[in-house]
Amino acid sequence: MSKETQVSAHISQATRELMEKYVRRTGVKKGHLIEQALLHHLQALDEIPAEYIMHPRVAVSRETFEEMMKQAEEAVPTAALRELMQSGD
Repeated sequence: MSKETQVSAHISQATRELMEKYVRRTGVKKGHLIEQALLHHLQALDEIPAEYIMHPRVAVSRETFEEMMKQAEEAVPTAALRELMQSGD
C-alpha cells in the first residue's frame, strides 16, 4: 500500500462547481478525482513539448485580442486542415 499525504490548495469557485458536478454525476470520490487529474496533467507536461502546452486561461490586451480575431477571421484553411475536417476523425 502506498503512503498518502494531504495537500491543501485554493481553487476558483468555478473550478469547484465543475468538480462538485462531476463528483455528483459519477460518484467518484473527490480525492481520487484530484489525484488522477493531477497525475494526468503532470504526465502530459512531461511528455508534451512545452511549445504545445496551452494554458486554460490566457490574458491578452484588447489590442492583441482584436488582432488575433482579425487574423482568425481572415485566415484561409490549409489543405491539410480541410482534409482533416472532412475525414470525420
